[in-house]
Amino acid sequence: MPLNRRKFLKKSAVTGAGVALAGAVAPVAEAAESAAATTATKKCEKRYSLTVMGTTDLHGHVFNWDYFKNAEYTDAKGNAQGLARVSTLVNEIRAERGRRNTLLIDAGDTIQGTPLTYYYAKVDPITAKGGPVHPMAQAMNAIGFDAVALGNHEFNYGIETLRKFEEQCRFPLLGANALDAKTLKPAFPPYFIKKFRVQGAPPVKVAVLGLTNPGIAIWDKAYVQGKLTFPGLEEQAAKWVPKLKAMGADVVIVSAHSGSSGTSSYGDQLPYIENSAALVAQQVPDIDAILVGHAHVEIPELKVTNAKTGKTVVLSEPLCFAERLSLFDIELTFAKGRWTVEKVAASVLNSNTVADDPKITKLLKDEHDKVVTYVNQVVGTATEALTTVEARYKDAPIIDLITKVQEDVVKAALAGTEYAALPVIAQASPFSRTSEIPAGEVTIRDLSSLYVYDNTLVAKLMTGAQIKAYLEYSAEYFVQTAADVTVDVDKLTNANNRPDYNYDYVSGLSYEIDVAQAAGSRIKKLAYNGAALDDAQKFVFAVNNYRANGGGAFPHVAAAQELWSESTEIRTRIAEWVTAKGVLDPKNFASVDWKLTRDGTPVF
Repeated sequence: MPLNRRKFLKKSAVTGAGVALAGAVAPVAEAAESAAATTATKKCEKRYSLTVMGTTDLHGHVFNWDYFKNAEYTDAKGNAQGLARVSTLVNEIRAERGRRNTLLIDAGDTIQGTPLTYYYAKVDPITAKGGPVHPMAQAMNAIGFDAVALGNHEFNYGIETLRKFEEQCRFPLLGANALDAKTLKPAFPPYFIKKFRVQGAPPVKVAVLGLTNPGIAIWDKAYVQGKLTFPGLEEQAAKWVPKLKAMGADVVIVSAHSGSSGTSSYGDQLPYIENSAALVAQQVPDIDAILVGHAHVEIPELKVTNAKTGKTVVLSEPLCFAERLSLFDIELTFAKGRWTVEKVAASVLNSNTVADDPKITKLLKDEHDKVVTYVNQVVGTATEALTTVEARYKDAPIIDLITKVQEDVVKAALAGTEYAALPVIAQASPFSRTSEIPAGEVTIRDLSSLYVYDNTLVAKLMTGAQIKAYLEYSAEYFVQTAADVTVDVDKLTNANNRPDYNYDYVSGLSYEIDVAQAAGSRIKKLAYNGAALDDAQKFVFAVNNYRANGGGAFPHVAAAQELWSESTEIRTRIAEWVTAKGVLDPKNFASVDWKLTRDGTPVF
């Protein structure tokens, strides 16, 4: 037995009888001891209190550690991150309310998002023969999760990696709307059922239905096309909830990797809504509570009225990265031979109120230390320091590095295709105002901090006219500033509260942005190869998946023909590019393609 696997089997204490399955048959677990906390309120009525705990969008956060800053995580609000903190909260709730009266679930996006998860997907992959056990499987097994819904980022490293992770988990990965593309049957367990014994009454039967995001069909098309299909959450909930009730479920919980806003970032590219958790509550009867994921927002409690029954459905979304833990407190009464949900209340606990669980930090110290060493390894040398301090209003070489990497990756991907002869241009945004690549030794950590999001790369087919419209929309980021007004750079950008990540550079073209002009008429002297841009000219546009799917509402790009896409993060591509080059010299990637002007006079 390989060393890593021995370590996992010894350290990962498991509770409950849930076993991950690869088909439609769902696991069933039964609490081993009767619940003590039942009180007779009437001669023929009993009561039972159940607490369902929930996390979501963990994204590989086990430790309260920032791998990009090589330091303990901290933010202005005093938040803490990581499953080690959540484990302490879970232990406290179990001690307070009785472990046999609690359930612990998650709403997805587990195995992607930090250097820790990247390392065990790509550097020391769990799919290798005799390979390691995924740190998230180890941590979640040890904490005792009962069931986890699939998130869209579960598919980022391919189905083989996901299946290996599933094999290593001592809990099921649920996805009622993750269907085999050929048979249209569930490719993962749709649901999980657990029975809670109650003294003097039949057991309380709790069902958890797992639903994932339809956007997987777009975002991870390269991995799932022809293999898996992802219908809408409302449709599949309407199919499965009645089945769960027919199986005797007294409580129905939905774990949905889908936000509650009713919106979609991918427009009309799919006939299903991306953030539909509240719609599920509104449209599908007999759901008691929904653990919401995907949106990375904190919703302690949201009450939605079911349109058919008038019943209140309680939703909660804990903040991502294990910064919060949602609690659903469910009160049931037993009368006339059946259990009935009387009340559901939701709240969230803040993980910054507790310390790390030493059981979890000790369990994964070796893995953590390996990744810290990895991200701090030197991969190249920079001839000069590069920074994003002025990148939002000046063409900065550090952003040109991103576009150059994207251009090179897309050109290589399209080599030998009918699109190989088309010019490749690329977009990039000044995500951070403080990123810096120092002169001298450059580490993976330095490069990764430049691209703070988990975006991946897409190639779209665009025309010159569409690119001009795209640039005009991007230029709305600047505040209109008359030619005779003193420029204050702190007041020059973020017009109408537009965030920095929704302002794009476009490489391979030259242009001016005249901020004295009204929005929509700011792009001047737009040229390609020294000549005025031809509206009919075709370009391959290298763009991140957020923008490609409609993020930021930039014109034309979401509807444009997709030529290629991948699931490797752009920040990983940047690290690979620098590693291959060895030397990071701006003369190899930087150029002044655009500048701000007022009535034709440069602002700077």
